Amino acid sequence: MNEKINVLDVNIDSCTAKEAMKETIAFLESEPVSVIDVVSVDGLMQMNDLSELKARMNEFDLVLPGEKLILEAAEEARLPKEIDIKLYLKMFMRYLHKNHKRMQRTYSGIQLVGLAKVSAEGRADDMLVNAINGSEVDCILSALSVPLQEDFIAKNRNLLDARVWVGVGNRMFSDHRQGLG
Repeated sequence: MNEKINVLDVNIDSCTAKEAMKETIAFLESEPVSVIDVVSVDGLMQMNDLSELKARMNEFDLVLPGEKLILEAAEEARLPKEIDIKLYLKMFMRYLHKNHKRMQRTYSGIQLVGLAKVSAEGRADDMLVNAINGSEVDCILSALSVPLQEDFIAKNRNLLDARVWVGVGNRMFSDHRQGLG
């Protein structure tokens, strides 16, 4: 699965949802925190002038395309066309559910331990890191805006006591009626 495509200087993993899920399960069994980031075309465009951040993103463990348009931009016939980020997220939530975690709504049985709204101005990274570490979680699901999300995890990755950071960006949840199905 080590196929990567470069889009606007960000190396994006070319894999199916099933392959990404296998990687994620392996990350949940390892330390330190593994970073999975889901990128969109808009997000990549917003980071166009942030070359240092893009270089740090290339150190993330898994960078997944949030839209098929990203793969189409690569124009490589050998890339899988069935990449579906919603399918990946469904599989991930089901995995967490089957492993006796708790959450509300669609995936009852997965525990949601915290929620924080973060502003780009004066975001107090140390307080967020302490709150996350104090929750003793295995997985962090981040829905921060781009590039705030990528900047936060790039700067604080070594301070977090969790297994996996999954950054889906705020666009994934902007229309809650659409959901994961």
